[in-house]
Amino acid sequence: MQINLNDIIAIDVHTHAEVSCCQPHDDYRPEFDEAFARYFKSAHRPTIQETVDYYRERRIAFVMFCIDAEYELGRRRIPNEEVAEAAMANPDIMIAFASIDPHKGRMGAREARRLIDDFGVKGFKFHPTVQGFYPNDRMAFHLYEVIAEAGLPMLFHSGHSGFGSGVRGGGSLRLEYSNPMHLDDVAIHFPDSPIIIAHPSWPWQDEALSVAMHKPNVYIDLSGWSPKYFPTQLVQYANSQLKDRVLFGTDFPLITPERWLKDFETAGFKEEVKPLILKENAAKMLKLLSS
Repeated sequence: MQINLNDIIAIDVHTHAEVSCCQPHDDYRPEFDEAFARYFKSAHRPTIQETVDYYRERRIAFVMFCIDAEYELGRRRIPNEEVAEAAMANPDIMIAFASIDPHKGRMGAREARRLIDDFGVKGFKFHPTVQGFYPNDRMAFHLYEVIAEAGLPMLFHSGHSGFGSGVRGGGSLRLEYSNPMHLDDVAIHFPDSPIIIAHPSWPWQDEALSVAMHKPNVYIDLSGWSPKYFPTQLVQYANSQLKDRVLFGTDFPLITPERWLKDFETAGFKEEVKPLILKENAAKMLKLLSS
């Protein structure tokens, strides 16, 4: 079984695995969790299966991933294998991306190859601010090369980070790592790999649009914000030059698809562009069109 595009109304390319069912939550540095809950006004942490059931009921396919930031945060990640096994058990609705800390070097590259070959992961998630690296640092290229060889997308957090906001000194996390302009180099070195700039990239929205306009393998996902708060230029380019490379994403569970879709209807997107953003662009990028 695989995703039947006729049976779904959208593809959410950005959801988070928040709770592991095979290991306890690592409460190391709890100040991050406390500040995060205050920032987003939510402490809801659904299990992976609860997320599967939620999205299936709403006929929305979704991409899910954990975030491996063990080097920078010292916090144990949710296993990539757990996310991948859930997708293998629910192939009609769920797509697994993996996350590997780039500081793991060649060992990280070996893990990526194993996750692709043995667990069928369909892409990889990076969070430069939380993982503590510049995306164009050659340190990460061992990992990128394996992903590119498999022809899989790389999704990068961009812009401001809610994680660390309000913590003393921002928890020593550097926002500048997530300036999307650093992805320009990545797109040059890996021109055949889809590169997704996640979120409206405040305060670097124009940089994100410039990179996507210049590099045809670069996409933008619209997760993390309600559409009613999108910058004007983001909507403008999504309606025109970038209409084939803008993707629906929520950042679930921080934003629900109900809220996002409701606000999307009145956010200024052209009627003929809405189906591209909600489903068609992601289906092409993720190579789901044979389903």
